[in-house]
Order: sequence, then C-alpha cells, then structure tokens
Amino acid sequence: MFRPRHFILMAVAVVAAWFALRRMAAPPPARPDPAAVQREILAVLDHGARAWDAGNLDDFLSDYLPDSGTTFVTKTGVLHGIDAIRGVYAARFAPGAQRDSLHFQNVEVDILGPDVVNTIAFYVLTRGDSITARGPTSLVMRRVSGRWRIVHDHSS
Repeated sequence: MFRPRHFILMAVAVVAAWFALRRMAAPPPARPDPAAVQREILAVLDHGARAWDAGNLDDFLSDYLPDSGTTFVTKTGVLHGIDAIRGVYAARFAPGAQRDSLHFQNVEVDILGPDVVNTIAFYVLTRGDSITARGPTSLVMRRVSGRWRIVHDHSS
C-alpha cells in the first residue's frame, strides 16, 4: 500500500545520503607544503632586505599589499595603508641618509591557512661588523595572485 508519508521520508533520506556522499567524495582542501612555503617567505624577506640595502623604497614596499587594510604597528599606534607605511620609512631612504644593512634571523613561519601565514623573526641592522639595531618582527602575510604580501607588520 502506498503511503505518502513513507515516500516523503524515503525521498528525504535518499537526498540526505546523496549530499553526504558528495561531501565525502570531495577532496579535502590542499594543505600547503611547509618547506615550500618557508622557502617562499624567506625569498620575500630576502627581497625586502636587498631592496632596503639598495635604498629602493618602492621595491621595499612592494612586498606590502597595497591596500587600506594593510597595517603597520608602531610604538605610537597603528598605521593603515601603504602611504602611511611609506611615511615611516621615507626618511631612511632619502638621498644621503644613513641606512644600515638589513637581514633576518630565526625566521619561523606558521601556516594559518592555504594562503595566510604568520612569520616571526628578528630583523638585524648592521654597519660593518657592528649590529646597530635588532628586534622582533611579526608579519602576517597573504598569498594574493600567487605572491606573498605583508598585510600586518609589527616590528619593534
């Protein structure tokens, strides 16, 4: 005997099973290769250090995402956008300005998602054999259009 209530329950069960099977059959999101991500992030930091050492502010800032949501934390507050960040560095890149050599130490890359990392390191400024400044830096970076860009920078 045909019972509409049984038919509806059976149809609901079939549809639910179909959705469950589709979900199980979908591949999990690809996990980034930690070693590859580490190499990519180290390349970004190396690029920034080379641009710094060359006195090329535009090239140095090209590692930051040019977006109003990009932030830079200073001891006096939070700056928003690439123009504000440029203002922090402009004097150091002025013609004839003293700018020590930059490199990074103890770099740690924590993968937060497929296209987001938190990078912790120490920046080191040297002049000849002397260290003129050293401090921690924490950079949240996003992969945008295949390129890692800094979106949040806190360097002390």
